[in-house]
Amino acid sequence: MDNQPLAILTVAPVQVVRGDRILADQAETIAGLGRRPLVVGGKRALEQVTPLLTSLTHQGLELAVAPVVSGCTEAVLTHLRSLAQAHRSQVIVGVGGGRALDTAKLLAHYLGCPVVTIPTSAATCAAWTALSNVYSEAGAFCYDVVLPRCPDRLILDYDVIGRAGRRTLVAGIGDGLAKWYEAVVSSGRCDCTLVVAAVQQARVLRDILWQKTAAALEHWGGEDWRQIVDATVLLAGVVGGIGGAQCRTVAAHAVHNGLTQLPASRAALHGEKVAYGILVQLRLEEMAGQAALAATARQQLVAFYQTVGLPTSLADLGLADLSLADLRQAAEFACRPGSDIYHLPFRVTPDGLMAAMVSPLDSPLRPSPYPLSSSSTVNSELSP
Repeated sequence: MDNQPLAILTVAPVQVVRGDRILADQAETIAGLGRRPLVVGGKRALEQVTPLLTSLTHQGLELAVAPVVSGCTEAVLTHLRSLAQAHRSQVIVGVGGGRALDTAKLLAHYLGCPVVTIPTSAATCAAWTALSNVYSEAGAFCYDVVLPRCPDRLILDYDVIGRAGRRTLVAGIGDGLAKWYEAVVSSGRCDCTLVVAAVQQARVLRDILWQKTAAALEHWGGEDWRQIVDATVLLAGVVGGIGGAQCRTVAAHAVHNGLTQLPASRAALHGEKVAYGILVQLRLEEMAGQAALAATARQQLVAFYQTVGLPTSLADLGLADLSLADLRQAAEFACRPGSDIYHLPFRVTPDGLMAAMVSPLDSPLRPSPYPLSSSSTVNSELSP
């Protein structure tokens, strides 16, 4: 047997608990992880978990609360490390959206203590994953940190998630859809059992989102809605957990990362930019020679996006007036060395990416002044 690099998988949180209005019942379990919890989250998010904070206090825990305004930045992390050390924190409790949860996970990693994640929206799978994205003070993506473990406990309270509103759930649907379109490309023809399973889980995730989203949005809080919440918060995290390094993000997230460099894009949610990035990735595949399969997939997605309210163009992201210089800045960041975009099975230049980004993604491919530098056939396993 050939020597292979040791594959280390961080598959899932140690425990996942789901239910309605369950926060007040979680204090004892958190106390089992540490008697000195530091709760980290956005101001609005912290207001959503008052029952938990009250319960922690009643448990006699030495509780500290740290509102986080600007998200997962190096400055915030430095401040929180000092606060946690002064408090002698034994467990970190992250509350909020993706950036707050990423902050909590990374802080716990630096401190070497357990972390509990409590999502207040279904906009990302950050509550599940062993990954934190670090941003600049201005909100631009800088780099990600792969963590050695998933959270010790994930608490999913449907009552809390339901207060977040339609837009965050739709954004989570966009982010979740990317799991299939990226995993099936980045996994290549790997026949590793777990990678194959991860790609199939990504397919299942896509199908659930396609089939149940309309009913979920129409019957808020119903069974279909719960299944969509589970899909975006939990199942989306399973794909990367099982698939590991071979089920990576690809162009959809690279486009997101590039767009975050532009202040004008900050009003768009993570999943909205990723959803647009999926269409750009499919356009790149069309430009690289896999026109039929990629075009069909793109057309299906455009129809779905238009039904649920996901963006199909830069204009939908509030970037109708983007200058050529701004577009190039985003494209060059997306194509920087080490970018996820290089998990595509063909090479992409900033000019090629610009061409895909400005092309009408709801229309057939047309000739562009920004050609790809080279092309090859995309993995034939990519199917609509």
